[in-house]
Amino acid sequence: MLELQPKDPRGFFMLPQAPEDAGYYVYGTPGDGDGQFGHPALMSVLFFVEREWQAIDARKFGIGNISLAGGGKYGKHGSHKDGLQVDIRVLRVDGRQLPVTRFEREYDQEATAKLIDIFYLHPSVKNVLFNDSDIPGVQHWVGHDNHFHVDIRAVLR
Repeated sequence: MLELQPKDPRGFFMLPQAPEDAGYYVYGTPGDGDGQFGHPALMSVLFFVEREWQAIDARKFGIGNISLAGGGKYGKHGSHKDGLQVDIRVLRVDGRQLPVTRFEREYDQEATAKLIDIFYLHPSVKNVLFNDSDIPGVQHWVGHDNHFHVDIRAVLR
């Protein structure tokens, strides 16, 4: 029998956690995908970015917090309630799937800028919050030195 992705009461799906040959990996809290329920529009953006990224780089990018099942307060996040925001880890030069800040030598600024550019190629992306002011198009936001936050627009039912 074909297993379907878990779905919450809003009709939002959990991001697939370990698809074979995916261009991304998952991280975040809570684990096991419990904080990765996204609006279908956000899922479309993520799969678009994944496809475009795989065409230019063999490294995987990290997808973190999206939304809890059913929405609601999500820890310290003021957003991440409606499935339209996602946290993405910045890339490392060594390709390891570990956190790195923009201040460390392992941080790959060029690749992170390319990944952000790919997000901006999608017409649903409203803004990207990240504290590397050398990357065009990002807005500074407290606590965003080791990941960037993507906010999209979508029609909510």
